[in-house]
Amino acid sequence: MRNTFFSIAFIMLANFIMAQNPLLTTQWNTPFGVPPFDKIKAEHFMPAIQEAIRLHNAEISAIKSSKLPPTFANTIEAIEHSGELLDKVNSTFGALTSSNTSPDLQKVDKEASPLLSQHFDGIYMDELLFQKVKSVYDKKSSLKLNQEQNKLLEETYKRFVRNGALLPENKKIRLKEINSSLSVLTVQFGENVLNATNGYFMTINDEKDLSGLPADLISSAAAAAKSKGLQNCWIFGLSKTTVMPFITYADNRILRRQLYEYFLNRCNGGKYDNNPIIKEIVSLRAERAALLGFHNHASYELDDNMAKNPENVYKLLNTLWNPALNMAKKEEADMQEMVIKQGGNFKIQPWDWFYYTEKVRLAKFDLKEEEMKPYFQVDSVRKGVFYAASRLYGLRFIKRTDLPVYNPAVETYEVRESNGNLAGILYVDYYAGPSKRAGAWMNNYISQKKENGKDIRPVISINFNFPAPTDGQPTLLSWDDVSTFFHEFGHSLHGLLTKCTYSSLSGTSVSRDFVELPSQFMENWASEPEMLKVYAKHYKTGQVIPESLITKMKNAAKFNMGFITTEYLAAAFLDMDYHTLSAPADINPQEFEKSAMDKLGLISPIPPRYNSTYFQHIFAGEYSAGYYAYIWAEVLDADAFSYFSKNGIFDPATADSFRKNILERGGTDDAMKLYRLFTGGKDPDVTPLLERRGLK
Repeated sequence: MRNTFFSIAFIMLANFIMAQNPLLTTQWNTPFGVPPFDKIKAEHFMPAIQEAIRLHNAEISAIKSSKLPPTFANTIEAIEHSGELLDKVNSTFGALTSSNTSPDLQKVDKEASPLLSQHFDGIYMDELLFQKVKSVYDKKSSLKLNQEQNKLLEETYKRFVRNGALLPENKKIRLKEINSSLSVLTVQFGENVLNATNGYFMTINDEKDLSGLPADLISSAAAAAKSKGLQNCWIFGLSKTTVMPFITYADNRILRRQLYEYFLNRCNGGKYDNNPIIKEIVSLRAERAALLGFHNHASYELDDNMAKNPENVYKLLNTLWNPALNMAKKEEADMQEMVIKQGGNFKIQPWDWFYYTEKVRLAKFDLKEEEMKPYFQVDSVRKGVFYAASRLYGLRFIKRTDLPVYNPAVETYEVRESNGNLAGILYVDYYAGPSKRAGAWMNNYISQKKENGKDIRPVISINFNFPAPTDGQPTLLSWDDVSTFFHEFGHSLHGLLTKCTYSSLSGTSVSRDFVELPSQFMENWASEPEMLKVYAKHYKTGQVIPESLITKMKNAAKFNMGFITTEYLAAAFLDMDYHTLSAPADINPQEFEKSAMDKLGLISPIPPRYNSTYFQHIFAGEYSAGYYAYIWAEVLDADAFSYFSKNGIFDPATADSFRKNILERGGTDDAMKLYRLFTGGKDPDVTPLLERRGLK
């Protein structure tokens, strides 16, 4: 009797605890169903993930145990609709660990990652469930499905196969072990980069050593010092938004080298050494690919992308490499000449490149980066991207102040169509911080789908690492930052404008080398004179950017493009070289990287955009064997924008075609087929890309 009493008491206590967890309510009681950030705590996630997994398993069990013959509705759609709570909890957790992490969230991440890996392995390697899926798939020609249904069926079947459903039991066991290990290793890689980035800062005590630095960077460095309790000094950390302007403007060459070398060697040895993690990740990925019948990890990943195989990727990269490298060598010669003119007696090094780029830019085009920044205050740029979306797609952005946020600096917007219908909710997270990973990205908190006849609109965030305003000085963006804003906003439009039935096919749920098309496509509007006159206004005077400055920017558009293209291509080659290794892949990452760059003939002043030990895209993100996707998609975006160049950058018919055939369709059809629908049946032409980058 006593045991029964305690059992009942335990169940009641467990139910009470679950009821207090804001993540576990059936519907989040917030406007538009956005995550209840004001109520969520780190300790809520693990119980929520465990409960969501339990509910998902129950839904899968119901599908498996059904005595009815497998059909598209009771099997494929049922799988698609299962795990809704897990999707919501996972999306919220993943977004927070990227944008606003903490030691408690990092601890949960390490515990939850293998648990989630095990959970999904259990689903996709379940023999009975797969046989039901296969039964429907084998009858697909007779099912009379529409295009989106047919795509869902194909993708569901492929997902099971790619996750080991066809393997014998002993290989399934090994695949589960590999997946579990990779889930932990990739989390640890990202944590190491974050900790190494936050763990170092360079202190300057002599004001003379600030020579050349812009006022906003000096102000930020002083504020950073004060935040650490330091007086009468300036500190510079390893975030890209600090390092890049420092090495661009600091006259002190020794300090440029010191900060840049720390930046370049993050996680290469020491407490946060990522070399052994890289070695293990590469080896495990190669082994997994072999288990699944692929030559290497790249072949496994690309089989599901537009590129299809490594040969096609290398073909594109090699087409661009020599023209880019030749241009970079000419740029190096120009800067070496500038070094000599200014009395220097040294060969230009990586920590010199950005500094002398500015000198040569000024000499050739009479254009300074700092001359442009006053016209790109962050709020003005935001208004610019909203204006472009309004002109192109009829969207309205209504600022909300009542939606819960995880950081008070985050802004929220209700996005409405021209007819008044809700397009979705947009979060904008602007500023860098120690709890935020590097870079810029877009997240889905809630994906668009149709459920019981209702169109569920998405909740999306775009995230940046812009320097925060200090001492009344607003955030002024570099041109690279402006392009990044337009880029991520392009991703958000892909998510907001989607009109699909199934969430797994909606929005940005497309192949890795197609997902960058809408984002890079949107960057084109940033530099158009017609757009600049709308949003580029001096933060003090409100004066529209002068025609003379627009002309200078246009003349300098291809300047330094050899460097920009070469450093990117070097990183894309490095990614492919790692992931075309066959199992077992026993490597020394530093030797491997050096060999890969030597093979290319990369010149010493230009390292890859990401050295291996902090290359999060491929070792802690979703771009393994996929970093090439940016240049692949740029072929598409440059070609697509050529249609706007002919017809006008706000031409309604062209914009409507891009929206209906690309943005609204998500992953409901083959990517190239969607692209041809936009172009009227024409394949993309590489010529606009070559012309844009000055490589033709």
